[in-house]
Amino acid sequence: MEISDELLDALQALRTMCEFPFIITSGYRCPSHPAEKNKDFVGAHGCGLAVDIAVSYEEAIQLLKHALNTGLFTGIGVNQKGDGRFIHLDIATDMDVNAPRPHIWTY
Repeated sequence: MEISDELLDALQALRTMCEFPFIITSGYRCPSHPAEKNKDFVGAHGCGLAVDIAVSYEEAIQLLKHALNTGLFTGIGVNQKGDGRFIHLDIATDMDVNAPRPHIWTY
C-alpha cells in the first residue's frame, strides 16, 4: 500500500491555495503501526488516503477554510490544543474506512 495519487493531487491543490508549505507529520501507516494495529478496521492512514499536517493559529484557519471550500476532503480532524497541533485530512469513502463520510471531528 502507498499514498494515493488522488490524495497527493488534492494536497497539492490545497497547498497552492494556502501559499505556505505543509509539514506532514503522519501519512501512510502500515498495519503494524501502533495507531493502526489496535483498530477493528483499517483507518484512512492505513489505506494511504490520509495525512496529518502540522499547522496552527492563522495557518490552521486558512487550511480549514480552503479544505472545506474545495470539497475534495471527506474527513477532517482538528487538534489545536497543546504541543503537536495538526489537522488531519483524508479522501476516504464510507466503504474505505467503515465510517460515515463526509465527517469532521476533534481530538
